[in-house]
Amino acid sequence: MDDVMAIFNVGTFLLIVGIIVLVALVSSIVRIVPQGSVYVIERLGAYSRTWETGLRFKAPFFDRISKRVSIKEQVLDFNPQPVITKDNVTMQIDTIVFFQVVDAKLFAYGVERPISAIENLTATTLRNIVGDLELDQTLTSRDIINTKITSILDAATDKWGIKVNRVEIRNIIPPREIQDAMERQMKAERDRREAILRAEGEKRSAVLVAEGEKESRVLRAEGEKLSHILRAEAEAEALVKEAQGQAEAIMMLQKATADSIKLLNESAPDHRVLMLKSFEAMEKVADGKATKLIIPSEMQALGGLAATLKEIVSASGDTPES
Repeated sequence: MDDVMAIFNVGTFLLIVGIIVLVALVSSIVRIVPQGSVYVIERLGAYSRTWETGLRFKAPFFDRISKRVSIKEQVLDFNPQPVITKDNVTMQIDTIVFFQVVDAKLFAYGVERPISAIENLTATTLRNIVGDLELDQTLTSRDIINTKITSILDAATDKWGIKVNRVEIRNIIPPREIQDAMERQMKAERDRREAILRAEGEKRSAVLVAEGEKESRVLRAEGEKLSHILRAEAEAEALVKEAQGQAEAIMMLQKATADSIKLLNESAPDHRVLMLKSFEAMEKVADGKATKLIIPSEMQALGGLAATLKEIVSASGDTPES
């Protein structure tokens, strides 16, 4: 009975060992390559093939996975690098590199420590490019620097199975004294722009005030001109009315005198009748439209004139006919 139990224990042990060996063998043969990764396989120390995504099998004891490579785009953020410009200004430049492995075999066997190689190549290329630029050009030419570095790194890393997609300068840190000088320069520029804007505003204000005064003077002159014209027209019209009144007065006096002479010729009125007729004529003249009334100085002796006319008429009547 003890022998049976011993045999059973040995058999169980061997079965367990066999299962373990089988599992280890299967696990060493079967591999699952995840998405976004490739495996570099070596057989007896030499490159054999590259496994892509999926279920893969390898020969036990002969094949081994040499390198697991990610083919996703990766980002390298390097520490700030000291760079000297053309005008001897030392500054710190921080760069970011975006790259992707396109050939796992070249990536595995092309260069030792490829990430370090990319970092050193980036720093060297950056120093060469910035060394040909002055400080102001460096601060304003980021796009140009990025494009040049990307082109140089992409050409240099092709033999390593790496594709450099993009290089970005994240930060440029000039020396403290340069920063202070730049701040003073920017402040002076802002003050200059402020002064220009203020001067332009004052100029515009002065122009508007001058234009307003000019328009005011023009309007005032036009008003005075119109006032003079209207005043002159009124005076001219008054003179015309006055002349018309004087003419009408003279005509009425002439008519009155003629009427008086006619009456004297028709009869021999006394001086009182003549005076009455004269005053009636003066009343008609006063009722006229004339603005002024001119009375002859001889009107004072109108009584004497009437008496004289009476005597003349009487003498004419007493003269015998021839």
